[in-house]
Amino acid sequence: MASRDVRSIRAFDRSVIHAGNHALRIDHEKVERETDELLARMSPAQLRNEIRGSQARPIDGLFHAGGDASLGLAAWKMVDGPRGARAGTATAFPVAIARAATFDVLLERRVGMAIGLEVAARGGNVLLAPTINLLRHPGWGRAQETYSEDPHHTGAMAVAFVSGAQNHVLASPKHFALNNLENTRFELSSEIDPRSLHEVYLPHFKRCVVEAGAASVMSAYNKVNGVHCGENPELLDEILRRDWGFRGFVESDWFLGARSTAPSLNAGLDIEMPVGFRFSDEKLDEAIADGSLSEKTIARAARRSVYQKIAWQLTPDGVAGKDRPAPGVVECEEHVALAREAAEKSIVLLKNEGDVLPLERRAGTRIAVVGDLAIQANLGDRGSSMVTPSRVVTPLEGIETAAGACSIDFFGEGADLSRLDGYDVAIVVAGLTYRDEGEFIPTAQKDAEASDFAPGGDRERLDLPPGQRDLIEEALGRAARTVVVLQGGSAIVVRDWVDRVDGLLMAWYGGQAGGDALARVLFGEVSPSGRLPVSIPRDMADLMPWDVASLSVEHDLYPGYRWLDRYGCEAEFPFGFGLGYTEFTVGALEICRREGRFECRTLVRNEGSRDGATIVQLYVGYVDSKIERARQELKGFGRVELAAGASVELVIEVRDEDLRYYRTDTRSWALEECGYVFRIGQSSRDLPCQAVWRFEAGAWAAA
Repeated sequence: MASRDVRSIRAFDRSVIHAGNHALRIDHEKVERETDELLARMSPAQLRNEIRGSQARPIDGLFHAGGDASLGLAAWKMVDGPRGARAGTATAFPVAIARAATFDVLLERRVGMAIGLEVAARGGNVLLAPTINLLRHPGWGRAQETYSEDPHHTGAMAVAFVSGAQNHVLASPKHFALNNLENTRFELSSEIDPRSLHEVYLPHFKRCVVEAGAASVMSAYNKVNGVHCGENPELLDEILRRDWGFRGFVESDWFLGARSTAPSLNAGLDIEMPVGFRFSDEKLDEAIADGSLSEKTIARAARRSVYQKIAWQLTPDGVAGKDRPAPGVVECEEHVALAREAAEKSIVLLKNEGDVLPLERRAGTRIAVVGDLAIQANLGDRGSSMVTPSRVVTPLEGIETAAGACSIDFFGEGADLSRLDGYDVAIVVAGLTYRDEGEFIPTAQKDAEASDFAPGGDRERLDLPPGQRDLIEEALGRAARTVVVLQGGSAIVVRDWVDRVDGLLMAWYGGQAGGDALARVLFGEVSPSGRLPVSIPRDMADLMPWDVASLSVEHDLYPGYRWLDRYGCEAEFPFGFGLGYTEFTVGALEICRREGRFECRTLVRNEGSRDGATIVQLYVGYVDSKIERARQELKGFGRVELAAGASVELVIEVRDEDLRYYRTDTRSWALEECGYVFRIGQSSRDLPCQAVWRFEAGAWAAA
């Protein structure tokens, strides 16, 4: 397809993604021998010490578990989290859903590496991240911590993060599994059929384990089909270990993650965090006395912890044979620049009527910045994922720095917005804060862990809080043009006012450099290239039923855009959508069959006069299918950055295993004999090119 002078790039280069991941270089035969030798020398008390945390409150941000100096065993030192190290000050990256909007797996690998390095520099050796629960509904309070409503997208980003982090520390994908309602997570039962479980809600966890070698996994608080995840043998033993070959350890979520002693250990929970409530000596002795637990099972759990300590060459001050990094790497210039790059690439331009953006730095141009969120360090949730940087650039600070000859005035709370008359542009910064969404922490746990936890939880509505809606309404129609910048961690319904604004940007919770990133996009130093990792509906009623007080939630094959497709609902802004300051075209789709996979090629060209980037997305639909399936599913994507007028051939690989469905009768995976429609374009609703292949009688053929 590509001419000789057009280069070719691969969308997901595994050799680059997995470079430096210590877990993929372990000599497991050697580790098995050394683990057996060490366990033979361990007393029952030493074994028990390996299966529980040792303090309810962190020490310098670190939660310790296990360790015995007489045996040369270092302690686990666990640290959150998904957007930076929660230990002292650290680089505050954009939240995970913002980084997901970049669709940039190489960038996410670098973010994982940076966070892992800072965790190691703070003395930690286990990073409690990434959060990869699928975004079943955008009202979920912790949507900001995860990547996407799509399992393929979530899996690709998560694999990149895990492999990056495991250059320096162990990663721990969480919360296993189906933890996607916050307010009732401690008692909620997520009800699900086998196909939906294996095809939609587990593939991203599987990829972290199988592809990236995740060394640990955190279990979830909730139940799955009536059984708490921390004592669920189907999840922890049958699927995680037997089906996927997981060699690591499973730690509980904090305080209420282990609900029992014998059932939890028997099912495959290995370490109770942050201390041993159910895994205390008293509880263990009781379970052994009544015959529900054996010393052998305790030793099995301890072995999984010890195995990883040997595999990772754990010492009190280092991991994987490396010394503890110098403190200077924490929040270093390189990491802050990376945080800004991630924020720049995450911003999604949703509307640009009359090319209101980018703004010109012209003398005499009057710009009003409206809303108190423009002067706040709005970094997102203040639960377990909270990060404390030493410096945050607010939107107003970023705009003032980048404005050049423009005149900038700020209108905060109580300002008379009738004075916006005469301004060339009003930039209204509105949205959500940690008070509107985030981790829900029970009072007892707040008191035990920290005093700075704040309200959050699930959102009952998807539109803006009343005060923020009023701010936009009051600002509309006064300045010559109005641009709204939204901050938040998930979809925000904008139907009531979007037709009356000139420009609309989704800036998420952009991290400590988010203000600079926003300004660089507004003034055209960077062309916006973010794409939505979550559908923005026209009305919350278009989505699946949502009850933040529910104690039982049915899961199916249709989260996110799949639900909208199934019920014929048009999104306000669809999954994968985003605009830029230049135009791209995606050429004809050419598919070559290779052993066990398809190579899908297309020519991407920047047709505009500005440098920029687009996200090319490949979806697969089904023809003559005899089983229940989504209308189409994302199966590959690639970020393409091109100078004005330049072209590149993009290669997206789709493996046969990506097209299989889960057979409930045989509990195995199979390719259905039917037609497979490959569609490619720049969003889930912009797929101009397609090709059809059929799988019949065990063979593939182009249709």
